[in-house]
Amino acid sequence: MCGIAALQLRNPSLHPRMGSLLSSMLCQIVDRGPDSAGLAVYNTPGLVSPGISTLSLLGRDQGITTAALTAGVAALLPSDAVPAVQVVGDTTLVSAAVGTDLLVKAVTETLPAATVIGRGEHVAVMKSVGHPMEIAAEHGLEAMAGSQGLSHTRMATESAVTAGGSHPFSVADDLCLVHNGSFSNHATVRRELKREGVVFDSENDTEVGARYVASRLKQGDTLEEALVNLGKVLDGFYTLVVTTADSMAVVRDPIACKPAIIAETDDYVAMASEYRALAALPGISTARIFEPEPGKVYTWSL
Repeated sequence: MCGIAALQLRNPSLHPRMGSLLSSMLCQIVDRGPDSAGLAVYNTPGLVSPGISTLSLLGRDQGITTAALTAGVAALLPSDAVPAVQVVGDTTLVSAAVGTDLLVKAVTETLPAATVIGRGEHVAVMKSVGHPMEIAAEHGLEAMAGSQGLSHTRMATESAVTAGGSHPFSVADDLCLVHNGSFSNHATVRRELKREGVVFDSENDTEVGARYVASRLKQGDTLEEALVNLGKVLDGFYTLVVTTADSMAVVRDPIACKPAIIAETDDYVAMASEYRALAALPGISTARIFEPEPGKVYTWSL
């Protein structure tokens, strides 16, 4: 049993409240996953900037000082690409005006043991072990602005309780996936993806789903098509939420074993594992509220 809370803000006037709204949603799903948590926030000033690639690294302590990390990355980038490094809670963010692949190469050459948990121009990913609300507070979620937010509280079943095993999994630019449930054939699909050259960072079954979606998108699928194909390949009981720079998608397994509830207004789309996480949202009394149908992919765009 895990908890999911996701929010896409259609009305820009609500962007300054993204963090406080998502924090209030997260508070209501803590008991669904008390051992660890993760956050993904989009277009949050101070964390990401358009035209600038940002990598989220797992952990605040990378084994070297921030100044040494900055200098090491700068030495591997073009002279006009000045990197910036900041520590936010238990996450290290590295940014530079270069492509994400080049930035990943520079960071991993400087820090061979680093784990990249997020990448892109629009998303910052933060995750850690501990009480979800303490993790949210440590990263300053409540004060964050943004266009979208995604959160997950984890009750580990398929792998150990580690920060690296927490959701979301962000394995391609601005792509994030969270999961309530389990994939029964994840080991088989993992082997197939590895044969295609896909590299994994954890033993978590959810990472398999994220890597599969990223692979399908790279092959030209739309987000909806990628999730339809996932339903044909990965077996299990699940609710998934996937976000990109400008979209959000929700899908449940074909028998809808895992809970999900959606609230939609002109101002926002919100999804959570339980209604109580939606109850305090603005305009909830007039929102269209529904449970997603089994096996159907729902998508929304900004």
